[in-house]
Amino acid sequence: MADDNDSRDAVVIERNFDAPVELIWQMWTDPEHFRAWYGPDGASIPVAKMDVRVGGSRRVCMEVQTPDGPMQVWFTGEYREVVEHERLVYSESMSDEDGNVVSPSDMGMPEGHPATTEVRVQLEDLGGRTKMVMTHAGVPGESPGAAGWRMALDKLAAHIQTHGDR
Repeated sequence: MADDNDSRDAVVIERNFDAPVELIWQMWTDPEHFRAWYGPDGASIPVAKMDVRVGGSRRVCMEVQTPDGPMQVWFTGEYREVVEHERLVYSESMSDEDGNVVSPSDMGMPEGHPATTEVRVQLEDLGGRTKMVMTHAGVPGESPGAAGWRMALDKLAAHIQTHGDR
């Protein structure tokens, strides 16, 4: 469990899934699966490009509906650690659609939001079930980003239910 200091500096969410570790790994590394669950309720992912290898790049577009019409938020990053079925670590920064990093303040984020954060996904095989610990370092544990992760992981659980037999 994260101590209070960690929870201010990172979102840490632990989930157990009634699915094999191989399937949970696919949900994080296969663009089609990732597009199906990533983002908070109401968000869609029109673009997910992932070169899942150490040093490989990732680019994701999240689209949300606003009163003024659709708004796109782009993210870019690099895979820092890839241990199949065990551990996935990647950096994440807000970007333009070409993958050029943009300042969080230019995107309306609060002062002090880091330009680059890190997502760590740790998977543990529980004999046909999977324990997953997702840590997003640089995003406060009580922030809107944390709420978005909780919604996304609820969507992940629902997506797993529909794809558990594949």
